[in-house]
Amino acid sequence: MKKVFLAIVIVLVAFIGFGLFQASKIQNLQIVKSVIIKGSQKEVFDMVRYLNNFPKWSPFLAEDPSQKYEVKGIDGTVGASYHWVGNGGEDVGHQTIMQIDTLNFIGMKCDIQKPFAAQPTFDYSFKQTPNGIEVTQDFKLQSGLVDSFFMWAFGAVKEMENTNQKGLELMKKAVEK
Repeated sequence: MKKVFLAIVIVLVAFIGFGLFQASKIQNLQIVKSVIIKGSQKEVFDMVRYLNNFPKWSPFLAEDPSQKYEVKGIDGTVGASYHWVGNGGEDVGHQTIMQIDTLNFIGMKCDIQKPFAAQPTFDYSFKQTPNGIEVTQDFKLQSGLVDSFFMWAFGAVKEMENTNQKGLELMKKAVEK
């Protein structure tokens, strides 16, 4: 019986040690995704700049159509914010426009209160290419070691990557329709 208990303890300690090592690699998480959109630079830029357009390409609203949202401040300007409450009050937060370089760049900061506290940033850059406008989304999130451990344990990074790409694909669809 002692050997079984000892084996379980060793496996558990190894799992936690490996998990903490993996978590330390994602404490400063960055996910960069891009999409090419056929449309004018202004049309593509305005799809991101004007927060009232976000429901047209929000991957979160696509997953939870009952989500409640509102834009506060002067839409399309620094300081404007998009507030949401979804999943019966289990998802709560807002994102605020922090910087605008017209037709080239939009920087946003999120304040997620539920289901966990986080303050990621989303930077969008826009570049004319022969095939259309390339939109690059640069997502950054700093987390503590414990939060990073749970992100690693539950595969949250892959889920975030998929969600970010889905949002860009929905943006493409909204502009090109």
